[in-house]
Amino acid sequence: MATSSASAGALLHHVRTGRARSRAELVALTGAARNTVSARVDQLIAAGLLEEGGRGWSTGGRPPTLLRFNSAAGCVLAVDLGVTSVDVAVTDLSAQVLATVGHPIDIADGPRPVLAEVDRLAQEVLAEAGLTPADVCAVGVGVPGPVEFSTGRPSHPPIMPGWHDFPIPSAFGRYECPVFVDNDVNVMALGEMGVAGSDQDVLVVKVGTGIGCGIVVEGGVYRGAQGSAGDIGHIHVPSADGTEVVCRCGQLNCLEAIAGGMALLRDAQAAGLPVTTTREVVERAALGDGQALELVRRAGRTIGTVLAALVNFFNPHRIVMTGGVARAGVPLLAGIREAVYARSMPLAARALEITVSDAPDLSGRVGAALMAIEGYLDDDSVSEALTRALAR
Repeated sequence: MATSSASAGALLHHVRTGRARSRAELVALTGAARNTVSARVDQLIAAGLLEEGGRGWSTGGRPPTLLRFNSAAGCVLAVDLGVTSVDVAVTDLSAQVLATVGHPIDIADGPRPVLAEVDRLAQEVLAEAGLTPADVCAVGVGVPGPVEFSTGRPSHPPIMPGWHDFPIPSAFGRYECPVFVDNDVNVMALGEMGVAGSDQDVLVVKVGTGIGCGIVVEGGVYRGAQGSAGDIGHIHVPSADGTEVVCRCGQLNCLEAIAGGMALLRDAQAAGLPVTTTREVVERAALGDGQALELVRRAGRTIGTVLAALVNFFNPHRIVMTGGVARAGVPLLAGIREAVYARSMPLAARALEITVSDAPDLSGRVGAALMAIEGYLDDDSVSEALTRALAR
């Protein structure tokens, strides 16, 4: 018999993620009594979180009434904060984007001016979607640095000067709802898993201005004791020519100082390429420029040496590459695969998949939305929603 929880929140989660589509399937999935499941489903329908719609296939007897999640029961704000730009979206409770806008920023301007711009953009997308701050159930924010997840405060972020210990949730007080803040790579990992989730072990590696890794264990993001798990950008690696490179964190030869986006631009300019941004280097590689290709492939090999150690230690099902440099595609993957498959133990690498994200531009916003939705629809919050609905 199944031993899955039969709380109202758990039942909602099963329907929301497609694991069950009827009361009978919920009974089979949870092992709970039919009357218990039916009573809680009725409460979820009364609270507007579930809806009945249509009939399923009959296996003998009356066809079951199908259940579906009411994704229009609320909305969330999703904020994907980068070093040079920010994307803000409003989504329904299935993380479907209703309106979105992006704008250039400089993260080094500090939290107050940057979050004031985020607030302006949030009001803009809400107005575009015909919604108000009162409609917002939760806010999800991804930031390019380590975060203490329980408080939403960045912790000594190397590329976010002035942000240490700033209470990011306080900037969203007008919405009077829960605010969830995490490292951008953890947020992207959620986005890569999608609404239905996954039961796999996955590494989601962002290669942009910096380098970070979202660790997914049996479908859930693993944050570690203090929320800093996956900060692979500051693992020490040797440089190709033996020189020492100072990282923005103050240490020597960190992975992102050797193979990150800024390093790629630095090396391209040193090689005489007429480029002013990392994007231009990536574009030249995509068009087959020989020097750019070799630089990207070399960065891939360096990243691959670190990932090979992670593969031996963690043995993931797959690695997904995302971020601005990952748009280089084949040459970056070629370098990464070369190092990973050469340095990983055969058993760990035998069935390993290494791919580029299908939607690198969207995964940050979708992940921020999913983080907010999961927080808003946890067991305690659903129980409170049912209590409020019964009191009306």
